[in-house]
Amino acid sequence: MAEETTQVNEKKLFKEQFEDEDVLLVFRKHPVVMRKGLVLSSIAILLGTVPALIKPEFSWFFGGLGAGFLLAILVFLPFWIGWHFSVYIVTDQRLIQITQKGLFHRSMVGLGLNQIQMVNYEIAGLQETLLGFGTIMIQTFVGSLTIHEVHHPAEIQKELLEILREQGISASTTPMSSENED
Repeated sequence: MAEETTQVNEKKLFKEQFEDEDVLLVFRKHPVVMRKGLVLSSIAILLGTVPALIKPEFSWFFGGLGAGFLLAILVFLPFWIGWHFSVYIVTDQRLIQITQKGLFHRSMVGLGLNQIQMVNYEIAGLQETLLGFGTIMIQTFVGSLTIHEVHHPAEIQKELLEILREQGISASTTPMSSENED
């Protein structure tokens, strides 16, 4: 009995996972989503050198630079936490979007795999092409889910479609035509 409980706990990879659910794919956004934090951290490091402008001594320069790095870490940490703990999980039953905003706001959205009709991706622009990120659009019966700034969207789309086919769900990459259209 203890061994069965241990096996169930080992299979559970996230808090909201059902006991009969297997994780098939986990992906997150491209690290480019942290660019604002990186810019602000760079400014914090530069601000750390300001004391050396007032009193040009090595101790003031390195002390200020150390304080600037500490400030940069404090500024960058919320952006990194938001990126690292925001994940997309595909199980054999559903697609789960877990979003972390700041330090104390976390939301989860679950979407049944059988509701997915279409999965497309878009890579638009020079920056997205060079850095390898884009947008995945998932059309469902109740609306659409758009995931921006996904790392390697073509590969993720292909994997999503393969998972859907393995689960016996026929999703397409083109819009479904209505029978009333002539």
